[in-house]
Amino acid sequence: MKVFDDKHIKNVVLLGSHGCGKTTLAETMLFEAGLIPRRGRVEDNNTVSDHHALEHERGSSVYSTVLHTEWRNYKINIIDTPGLDDLIGETIPALRVADTCLLLLNAHHGVEVGTDLVWDHIAQYDRPVIIGVNQVDHPNADFDATVDQAKEHFGNAVTVMQYPVESGEGFHRIIDLLKMTMYVFKDEGGKPEKQPIPANEKEKADALHKELVEKAAENDEALMEHYFDKGELDEDEMRQGLKQGMMKRTCFPVFCLSALRNMGTGRLMGFIDNVAPGAIEMPAEELVDGGTLPCRADGPAVLFAFKTVIEPRSGHITLFKVMSGEVKEGADLVNDNTGSAERLNQLFILDGKERRPVERLVAGDIGGTIKLKDTSSAHTLHEPGKAIKLRPIAFPEPRLRQVIKAADQKLEEKLHAALLEIQKEDPTIVLTYQRETGQQIVGGQGDLHLNLLKWKLNHHYKVDATFHAPRIPYRETIRRSAEASYRHKKQTGGSGQFGEVHLRIEPWYEGMPAPQGVSVRDIQEHDLPTGGKLVFCNCIVGGVIDNKFMPSILKGVMEKMERGPLTGSPARDIRVVVYDGKMHPVDSNDISFRIAGLQAFREAFGNADPQLMEPIQEVEVRVPADLMGDVMTDLQGRRSIVMGMDTQGRYQIIKVHTPLAELDRYSTTLRSLTQGRGTYTERFLAYQPVPAELQHKLVSSHKEDEVVV
Repeated sequence: MKVFDDKHIKNVVLLGSHGCGKTTLAETMLFEAGLIPRRGRVEDNNTVSDHHALEHERGSSVYSTVLHTEWRNYKINIIDTPGLDDLIGETIPALRVADTCLLLLNAHHGVEVGTDLVWDHIAQYDRPVIIGVNQVDHPNADFDATVDQAKEHFGNAVTVMQYPVESGEGFHRIIDLLKMTMYVFKDEGGKPEKQPIPANEKEKADALHKELVEKAAENDEALMEHYFDKGELDEDEMRQGLKQGMMKRTCFPVFCLSALRNMGTGRLMGFIDNVAPGAIEMPAEELVDGGTLPCRADGPAVLFAFKTVIEPRSGHITLFKVMSGEVKEGADLVNDNTGSAERLNQLFILDGKERRPVERLVAGDIGGTIKLKDTSSAHTLHEPGKAIKLRPIAFPEPRLRQVIKAADQKLEEKLHAALLEIQKEDPTIVLTYQRETGQQIVGGQGDLHLNLLKWKLNHHYKVDATFHAPRIPYRETIRRSAEASYRHKKQTGGSGQFGEVHLRIEPWYEGMPAPQGVSVRDIQEHDLPTGGKLVFCNCIVGGVIDNKFMPSILKGVMEKMERGPLTGSPARDIRVVVYDGKMHPVDSNDISFRIAGLQAFREAFGNADPQLMEPIQEVEVRVPADLMGDVMTDLQGRRSIVMGMDTQGRYQIIKVHTPLAELDRYSTTLRSLTQGRGTYTERFLAYQPVPAELQHKLVSSHKEDEVVV
């Protein structure tokens, strides 16, 4: 396998909405370069990119796939990504290692929902962009309208490089504004014939060419002066200016394509070779410690693992980008995230499921290896003796959380092991264990994401899983003080059990004064594992309860706080004052005082105006301005409190505080209300009191459940 130097490697990620033709374009690029003898079709399940059984079943991309092609002595690494927002976990790692984004638009649909969503991630990674208007041969294609939409959504950096002489079924001619040439294609596509621009198109082409020259010149002062002097730039000067504009994100060149009929693909690949920036031209990578790492072939060997693929026969395949230096087969490296030593026993590049062995890979290239024992996505590997850690990949938080259980309880352990494996492959699958409810929670990006997870569990791991909404982790507390006493007495022949406890409970808050009317001997503050505090005050005088029994009273109180009297939820922020009691010289023991403490606390809690608390989430909803009304109405129906609103381009940002109980499946509702354009983020804010009516309902429901049990 030929090894390319760092100056002849380009890394491109294919992005766009579902159905815009990314996989077809990738297939055509490989065919056009002669790397495959015939083009596969998505409908026939025989493309290089979509090779998984799940993708064949769905008829669309589910995984990001690494491919490569060779064009005019350049190697172009291509990462084909899914177009669905639920699968953003496949797209973000590809963005992280790509040097140029190729954003595809449908000429008959324009800028779609998925396009807007992926654009936000492109902007976060500050990547250069080429826009490909695909399917210009569709009967309803409208190239000009699509470009106008792109300018409306992405700004005036959108710059036309080509335009079709005709859109629709008659599409076969493209006017190139850089070369000022018309490409004429046969019906089957392929290599076009170059012809002069027709007279009836000359005025339009000249005007657009002038705009292109000005766009190229504005990115470089020397070019601008040259343009003012000559009134023109030659082709090489324009390429130089366009490359700088792409890197500054002041220029997003637009090409027109029919990937299905192989029209315009070769010219696009030539532009990627000649103009699109490579890894060595991009800004130096940021390090966790604040330094930077330039991409240089003569630098230290550094790899960044961006994706893990699990295959039944091969095990774990680690995909990486060489960020600096070069690596050879058999190289020994150190994982800076774990400190583990790793050996690259195999080195290869990937074309879908095909692995092509290579002896070495240089800075800027993308490759893979197998059986790294302790390396996961976003880990940095480097030469021994170095200390280099690249910034990690920022994955989005889950938008849908569900309880997951094995349909067959005997397979729970197998299910958990399978989920941990899947999580290595897809870090947007998030596993948590909710201690107070005893539930295993799986988080994903939406219904489709979790449905695909279920498919994987069923087909790859032979585990049938069920999903349902998680219980809300309520908390319990009190609003006033109350006293209670309890005597535990039990005689069974021989030694009996005896313990009597008198205590007072009070709402605790930071900085509250010492207990009144008692003599405090000892105060213990306990941070509870479920949040909040228990403050335990020993106020026993005169030895009515031996000090050795105080830990048992505390244990009884803690036991009841773990499952509070109202709904069985953990109690919090309570001060317990033990001020009196009795003991027996023979029958008193630890278990007696544990039971007495528990029961006294339970009785006092019921008399202390108990309050149920619910988790409140801080939510930011991003929604198109014209759809804000419906979203606001829905949020108000979810007991949300509006905290503010901001404007972000064509979007409104609504900031609300919403009870977690009201956010079940909110992502699905928001997508329905906004035709998929709305997104949101949430994070825990605080616990706040549940309204009285809802508290009564929850407490009654808990009592009914206890009776049934």
